[in-house]
Amino acid sequence: MRDQRWTDPGQQPADQELDTSLRPRRLDDFVGQQKVKENLRVFIAAARARGEVLDHVLLHGPPGLGKTTLAQILAHEMGLEIRLTSGPAFSNGAELIAVLSEQADRRAIFIDEIHRLSRVIEEHLYPAMEDWRVELIIDKGPNARHFNLQLEPFTLIGATTRAGLITPALRSRFGIVCHLDFYPAEELAVIVRRSAGILGVTLAEDGALEIARRSRGTPRAANRLLRRVRDFAQVDGQLTVDRAAADAALNRLGVDALGLEPLDRRYLETMARHFAGGPVGVQNLAVSLGEECDTLEDVVEPYLIQSGLMMRTPRGRELTARGWRHLGLQPPAGGAAAAGAAQGELL
Repeated sequence: MRDQRWTDPGQQPADQELDTSLRPRRLDDFVGQQKVKENLRVFIAAARARGEVLDHVLLHGPPGLGKTTLAQILAHEMGLEIRLTSGPAFSNGAELIAVLSEQADRRAIFIDEIHRLSRVIEEHLYPAMEDWRVELIIDKGPNARHFNLQLEPFTLIGATTRAGLITPALRSRFGIVCHLDFYPAEELAVIVRRSAGILGVTLAEDGALEIARRSRGTPRAANRLLRRVRDFAQVDGQLTVDRAAADAALNRLGVDALGLEPLDRRYLETMARHFAGGPVGVQNLAVSLGEECDTLEDVVEPYLIQSGLMMRTPRGRELTARGWRHLGLQPPAGGAAAAGAAQGELL
């Protein structure tokens, strides 16, 4: 059993009700993603002026950046009811048709992880998205009867962390496609201060920035760390959470200055001490760490690569010069990291 990962953006919060209370409900309250928000304001205003539903929207980007929150905001801004579901929830076309044909005047349907819909189920979506109808086949063989069921206009909002797995046919039917990026620490600090106000936490400016710096660029991780910092501050009698209090609490959680957790640091240290910084295959690393390859590839490596601490090459995984520096170690002479560091000094 793996340890709790406090900064894993893909991990859903256990206290869902509290997490829901921290979500903004209006586009003006949604922090960050400025270009996306500006474009959506135009699309919303145009659709409302014409008296139409908003065109179908595809939101894609890493987990924890607010795709579900943004979907709920879009429905609220358009005055639509919203039905929340996910791709893996549909095992056959009948279940999808039941959701699409629910009686409601102009509503939004949000499908999370939409890339996990089966191809057969996708076929039912195409006429629904284009012509507001679904095809029903009742009975089998010579008794089979074919019906077209007309639907009320709706907005389909799809969200995915893996846009490359969405079929071109489905992707082409979304009129609005938005990519969400990781947040800089300054914008995350704004989110942390807003959440602190809702939770009743007295949070200093430097305390909010310290939590933001260690949140891997994702609001979900930032809110999770804030709640745990609040717990430590409450038990320790801290009336105000400043940088020192936040640092002490996060260190007790094992989250370092870059947002790395124990498994992340063990990964880097294993590469450095056992394999001289690489190149090394992921299977060797998995055996050395006692973890699954999928865990390393999907949970550990993305942030380490994004932070410039390691890289994937055709020969295997390698530590970068920054990765060696973060560990407080010197790269071996003649290694790729040492060569890169030397070139950086010359430049």
